Amino acid sequence: MTNGLALDRQVCFELYAASRAVTQLYRPVLDELGITYPQYLVLLVLWERGPRTVKQLGEALALDSGTLSPLLKRLEASGLVDRVRSAEDERSVSVSLTTAGEALRDRAAAIPRMIARATGLSASELANLRLTLKAVAETVCSQQLEPLMEKK
Repeated sequence: MTNGLALDRQVCFELYAASRAVTQLYRPVLDELGITYPQYLVLLVLWERGPRTVKQLGEALALDSGTLSPLLKRLEASGLVDRVRSAEDERSVSVSLTTAGEALRDRAAAIPRMIARATGLSASELANLRLTLKAVAETVCSQQLEPLMEKK
């Protein structure tokens, strides 16, 4: 009989361990750039899509504004982004790259290749993994589990 609660049978643990391992690969490279991994993710969105509102950044990164606002404040203090409150709607804040933020893109350009190489997976294996993980995340986000315990 197999033990369903064995650690080595848990998908959640393998996802967690893989995520930690990959994120750790980024640390020394991002330290050289003076940014953290979450800040790197914000910059990736801005490099790809241009100026965004805080709400749009939150949607792209699946982060709430309470998590995102301190990241953006630190990026602004570092001179990498500008935050401007909308004149039409004071609740809306637009985030854009500064010249220094744009320039950092060139220094970061080799990071994806370095990380891909470190995984030991081929380009097609990485593409398939990314698609699988995206499908898992989308499916899990749409699910609601039944409570495990009866209400008393």
